[in-house]
Amino acid sequence: MGVIQSVSNVMHNPIPEGRVDDILRPEGDNPLLERGFVTTSVDALVNWARTGSMWPMTFGLACCAVEMMHAGASRLDLDRYGVIFRPSPRQSDVMIVAGTLVNKMAPALRKVYDQMPEPKWVISMGSCANGGGYYHYSYSVVRGCDRVVPVDIYVPGCPPTAEALVYGILQLQKKIRRTNTIAR
Repeated sequence: MGVIQSVSNVMHNPIPEGRVDDILRPEGDNPLLERGFVTTSVDALVNWARTGSMWPMTFGLACCAVEMMHAGASRLDLDRYGVIFRPSPRQSDVMIVAGTLVNKMAPALRKVYDQMPEPKWVISMGSCANGGGYYHYSYSVVRGCDRVVPVDIYVPGCPPTAEALVYGILQLQKKIRRTNTIAR
């Protein structure tokens, strides 16, 4: 069956009424899939593309950065999830803050965050980045990087394993899929 014939069949058989979810389900009789058409929303398409090409900028401050390097190495290989580490904030859309954030480093963190293009997300990795951790009562430590930048995903642990970071990245992908891309 050629493309012209399938388009003419669509003109004679209109889209069935009902919810969009019923049309998108692959099980059962889906006339659009039988004709070779796939329907979706622009939000779902853009969010799917964003989850498949997350480019994090690493902000490794302490021992958690070693586990972040393990996540990018061959055993776990974040490349298979579309995660490619970028050296510049202007090329990245995700920032991974790993380690103890001190007061002198907080303005630099904010400056790097402001240089990232929209939309941007932040993953806080480790107890020190989440809330100060072992150094919580020190005079020079920021008690959580969420006091400087908005954080989307918290990865707990001291230091968290590379698998925990991969799980945090997968949770961020789920969060991106749930968001609306186009402002209404």
